Amino acid sequence: MDLFFKKRSLCLRGKLVDLSTPLVMGILNYTPDSFYDGGRYNDIDSLVARLEQMTGEGADIIDVGAVSTRPGVDMISKDEEIRRLSGVMGIIRDKFPGAIVSVDTFRSEVAEIMVRDFGADMVNDISAGGMDGNMLSTVGRLQVPYIAMHMQGTPVTMQDNPVYDDVVNDILKYLAQRISLMRQTGIRDIIIDPGFGFGKTLEHNYTIAGHLEAFRILDLPLLAGFSRKSMIFRLLGTDPHQALSGTIALNAAALLKGADILRVHDVREAKETVKVIGSLK
Repeated sequence: MDLFFKKRSLCLRGKLVDLSTPLVMGILNYTPDSFYDGGRYNDIDSLVARLEQMTGEGADIIDVGAVSTRPGVDMISKDEEIRRLSGVMGIIRDKFPGAIVSVDTFRSEVAEIMVRDFGADMVNDISAGGMDGNMLSTVGRLQVPYIAMHMQGTPVTMQDNPVYDDVVNDILKYLAQRISLMRQTGIRDIIIDPGFGFGKTLEHNYTIAGHLEAFRILDLPLLAGFSRKSMIFRLLGTDPHQALSGTIALNAAALLKGADILRVHDVREAKETVKVIGSLK
């Protein structure tokens, strides 16, 4: 049995990046209000220290976001998002020029500026293009890999009684429709993300996690993002700071079910999980 399923690759900076061993994406939230690490990295020294930590622990991709998308959050303006991201991207490109960087945004203008002016290598969109009608055509023109996540509603409304007929099939149908649109706009490298915690109840999240292998039918790289989310700490009756062990458990399960990328706060633990699971052959 091939625990990591068939070989895949992404085109990044004109080179093929092998996905036969899953990648680890480290999270860098440059926000004051993210659910776990909000406000931790709001000065240059702390940003550089965090980047040194993640790259030193082996992060394959750094995912930089400047807008908190926790449930019910008030969104910052486009101009503020650009201001925040420009500062972070400037530091990364100055001090970590070799880092592969994903920009976490649902705004097409932000994505364009970060790719064009700062060399962002990927776009990570929580709405799969649903919150900005220009996003898919923009990414298609930029020719960078695109992470398309499922979300029911918006960050403001997504946890207001989310309902599905069949959560796995409903998300598969939605992603298949969005993928068709992405192909029409010229996006070549697409990564899919079921969107744990985005418009899902606790039961929905674990149903998706338990059937994650179903998403292989889309024949695209699969990203899993469980890191320290409420689906873990609410189940355990703890908080985000005590959710590392639950994150590791879900990451291991996701790898066994075919995940190609793990999006995490804790890079070293995720890299070790990939190595251990990869040894089960």
